[in-house]
Amino acid sequence: MTLKFNPANSKLAKLYKNRRTKRLLAMVTPSGKVLQNVLKVYSFDLPAGHSCPSAHLCKSRVDIIDGKRKIVDGPNTVFRCYAASSEVRFPAIYNNRKLNFDALRAVVSLGKEGIARVINHDLPSDAGIVRIHTSGDFFTRDYFRAWLIVARQNPHVTFYAYTKQLKFWIDDMDTIPENFRLTASRGGTQDDLIDLHNLPEARVVYSKQEADDLSLEIDDDDSHACLQDGSTSFGLLIHGTQPKGSEAGKALQLLKASR
Repeated sequence: MTLKFNPANSKLAKLYKNRRTKRLLAMVTPSGKVLQNVLKVYSFDLPAGHSCPSAHLCKSRVDIIDGKRKIVDGPNTVFRCYAASSEVRFPAIYNNRKLNFDALRAVVSLGKEGIARVINHDLPSDAGIVRIHTSGDFFTRDYFRAWLIVARQNPHVTFYAYTKQLKFWIDDMDTIPENFRLTASRGGTQDDLIDLHNLPEARVVYSKQEADDLSLEIDDDDSHACLQDGSTSFGLLIHGTQPKGSEAGKALQLLKASR
């Protein structure tokens, strides 16, 4: 079963225009000539919630109920995962993520080396930047370590991810390659490790004022995560669809009205 890497969505496409990421997407020929716009930005995605064992405040997933896709929020959900919103609206997105998840679970018994071979086989040859999981997370330790192997074997590609699987990160911190950049996604069951280990984090905020109060810049093009230097924390404005009547839903409506 072939894994599906997706071309950059509207947010990731902004990385093409960000001057700080242009060098990551440039190819240098043997003669020394720099070729722009040759390498591309891709994402690799898994089903929201189903592949996120440490999700907590944002835990949402899409289940098939009575033959239809429906969002199911977790018991402690404060703000709904935006990725679940996409899956319930667009069958192609749901099917793509499910395909990837099914394919990976089918080879999990092969261990980290075997999983890495499967990922490497389908990694696009023109990838310059890969966001691991615009939806989903590292659902097992071997799966996390498989991506580390893939990054080491492809040093010309920049890989980056947001994750709530902070124990995996901390346990392997000394072996993470330079081209593999991680940002802690606050709102999970392992949040205490963010402060304990001073991890760079992304925090969902309900307004620009909230970000200012927390001394966080707003990232609207993923450049903060992609160019992570190990100390950069930032805010992400609430987006997607939110439960009616929730504080997150009210904040989203205010943001939309202000645009």
